[in-house]
Amino acid sequence: MRTITVAGGDLFHIAAEQLGDATQWIRIAQLNNLSDPMLSGVVTLELPDVDPNAGGGIAVQ
Repeated sequence: MRTITVAGGDLFHIAAEQLGDATQWIRIAQLNNLSDPMLSGVVTLELPDVDPNAGGGIAVQ
């Protein structure tokens, strides 16, 4: 696991750049206790390890 700091943006782009799959944005959201994929201001995020087999896009209820 690693940490990045971003200024605004969204979790879709971060997941695409960092995990290689935009649909895995929900993994970043869950790890950081976020419910909105849109970010504002400067945010430090923990990133999960890359897992090409992880599902993405839909939160488990």
